[in-house]
Amino acid sequence: MAMMARTIRNSASRCTMMSRPIFGLRSMSSWWKNVEPAPKDPILGVTEAFLADPSPDKVNVGVGAYRDDNGKPVVLDCVREAERRIAGTSFMEYLPMGGSVKMVEETLKLAYGDNSEFIKDKRIAAVQSLSGTGACRLFADFQTRFNPGSQIYIPVPTWSNHHNIWRDAQVPQKTYHYYHPETKGLDFKGLMDDVKNAPEGSFFLLHACAHNPTGVDPTEEQWREISQLFKAKNHFAFFDMAYQGFASGDPARDAKSIRIFLEDGHHIGISQSYAKNMGLYGQRVGCLSVLCENEKQAVTVKSQLQQLARPMYSNPPLHGAQIVSTILGDPELKSLWLKEVKVTFPCFMCAHTFDGESYLIKHVESHVVFDNSTKELESDKQIMADRIIGMRTTLRESLEKLGSPLSWEHVTKQIGMFCYSGLTPEQVDRLTSEYHIYMTRNGRISMAGVTTGNVGYLANAIHEVTKSS
Repeated sequence: MAMMARTIRNSASRCTMMSRPIFGLRSMSSWWKNVEPAPKDPILGVTEAFLADPSPDKVNVGVGAYRDDNGKPVVLDCVREAERRIAGTSFMEYLPMGGSVKMVEETLKLAYGDNSEFIKDKRIAAVQSLSGTGACRLFADFQTRFNPGSQIYIPVPTWSNHHNIWRDAQVPQKTYHYYHPETKGLDFKGLMDDVKNAPEGSFFLLHACAHNPTGVDPTEEQWREISQLFKAKNHFAFFDMAYQGFASGDPARDAKSIRIFLEDGHHIGISQSYAKNMGLYGQRVGCLSVLCENEKQAVTVKSQLQQLARPMYSNPPLHGAQIVSTILGDPELKSLWLKEVKVTFPCFMCAHTFDGESYLIKHVESHVVFDNSTKELESDKQIMADRIIGMRTTLRESLEKLGSPLSWEHVTKQIGMFCYSGLTPEQVDRLTSEYHIYMTRNGRISMAGVTTGNVGYLANAIHEVTKSS
């Protein structure tokens, strides 16, 4: 009887508990009720739509990663060899907050020059970053902490994530003219007017080379004029250099804008990334550097950059830094990397060599006798910068052969991974719905997604949606 009584009391107790409002659970369930789905990333959303399309004819020219002529990802031979040398030779300890000292040292040489006086004088505050995105974000937080109330001038257009980075770092944004839609080139006058009219001492974001998304870069002479105006206005230039070596095949040429500003006495900031030029997309390895007045200031600035990094991610990753420092620190591997990022071509009519097909063809055309067969160039390994240049030429020629009423000269004038095609959002929508071709709605074509197998199909589709324009 006693046991039965206890059972009845326990049952009653459970019923009472179930009948009471569970305030804790109710409160917990309401914590996130105001959270709405985030808008899809305009670039990553293209890939999601492409993957969901069952069409066998689908083409993805939205991806911002290099692909070979079969549309497959590429791992460079220098990277594979570096990994082989690294395997099993070190522990997996934390890197310092500032990252790999060796990787940072080699990275600074790429940007500032092997014999840079600024490196010798230890005037550069530099830390390893989570690729170019991390470098930009770290600088944006540095800007807002030590120049509160300052703004950042960002070109129109720019890589969409630039706006997200400085927005989340609480830095107010202004824009400056860059791309001219009618000429599909640089709006140099608009750019210079905006630089001139900006308040003295403003921060400007500049693309060092291969402007994303337009592929339109200032000429060397225009860079010199920009630098002089920056100096007169005492502006601060922050360079995002995501494509050094990848744009022209020559790292020194791609850093020319930075070298001009250094020659003119600017104190600048630089974001560097090895995603594109070494194909280390998933390793997230990069560098943020800030040129300072002297060694003492550089030590101070670096300490603050490390302080900002500590609550963000504490320490940068190890493996990618080891790959980079192994390649750049070994003359044999560095030479191999330079060959892989740049294929040189011989002129069959003289002794000159050139860094890309377009440069060679222009040179050959200067000869009195011109044989079209010289365009059929031979190379043991056609990759990276050269393949992109070659696909630009082929796409333009294909559109012209189709009798397009439009000018496609801008396709070969632009440089780097992306072609700002001039296609309207409506035309892009037709490419997707009718031809299963995927790109961002601003008409940006990733030339890395264009291959000898799909360039004809792509050109025909573009012709069909633009011929009535």
